[in-house]
Amino acid sequence: MISQVGTARAPLTQRMIAEQVGVSVTTVSRVLRDRNRDPNPWASTATVAAILKAADQGGYHRNPHAASLRTARSDQIGVLVPRLQDFVLATIYEGIDEVATERGISTFVTNSFDDPALHRSRTRQMLDRRVDGLIFGDAHLDDPFLDELAAQGVRFVLTSRHAGDHLAVTCDDVTGGRMVAEHLVKLGRRDVAVLAGLPFASTARERTQGLVDGLREAGIEVPEHRIIFNGFDAPAGRAAAEEIFSRRPFPDAVFATNDFAAIGAMGVLREHGLSIPDDVALVGYNDTPLAGSIAVPLTTVRSPMHEMGRRAMTALLGLLAGDQPESERLRPELVVRESTAGEGAFVAPSD
Repeated sequence: MISQVGTARAPLTQRMIAEQVGVSVTTVSRVLRDRNRDPNPWASTATVAAILKAADQGGYHRNPHAASLRTARSDQIGVLVPRLQDFVLATIYEGIDEVATERGISTFVTNSFDDPALHRSRTRQMLDRRVDGLIFGDAHLDDPFLDELAAQGVRFVLTSRHAGDHLAVTCDDVTGGRMVAEHLVKLGRRDVAVLAGLPFASTARERTQGLVDGLREAGIEVPEHRIIFNGFDAPAGRAAAEEIFSRRPFPDAVFATNDFAAIGAMGVLREHGLSIPDDVALVGYNDTPLAGSIAVPLTTVRSPMHEMGRRAMTALLGLLAGDQPESERLRPELVVRESTAGEGAFVAPSD
């Protein structure tokens, strides 16, 4: 007896879906590629529904390898950040990946630890994986590598930090620094120290410059010895504060360009027997969740981290589509809490 062996059903293709629905293969391809977009821009609502129903009922699975061969696109985006454990960069990445998911694109992220050599090698690794584009959250003001990539035709967007004339979506950090200056002037503080962060980061430079410029316009100078460039984390903030408070007279206000640096400074103030805000007003930057829940809730500048990531990814997709998106600087907000005002929190007007 000869046994009957069933013939496996051929996998459903886009052409088969197109014939079933009565549209072109191009329309099917576009609708399936952007199936998570609402509304889907490539066909009427009824046609989109018919295509998706046919694909789902038929068990259609996209072949990313075949698609990349046809389009020379991998639908992969590489993201480099200093440290993904950093809340700010992690939140920015969530925004990036959210848009990517909506567009059916994959992202993968790696750390550079702000090491220029590691930044270069990991960028090359991503390019070897045929990513369509890159998003950098770790740009250094003094590193020519981005210029080299641009000259080679690599398409990328900067976020969190900017450098040179490269396409970037960042917070308007100069304005953020000015908001802090205006707030401290209103409080009558005239001797301000700055825990400035990393000297090669635009965030550190511009937040500090905004503060210094704003105070100068009010007739208050910040001497060089009051500005300490160090890291953005709590240990760096503590070390910078120890240097500031190692000699008298003490400042009556401290601006840290990162919330965690401000939190690190709190221990130093406590060890010197200084009260916040009576003796020293303290301001941070970014409005991380911890800022409002510590023993003395922290006045800080709220940066639009998640939106920054979304817009950076949108800008890169526009660049890949042949558009010419422009750099953006998103508006920050000042959130006033007990570390300066000694009272309940409120968001200062942005105008």
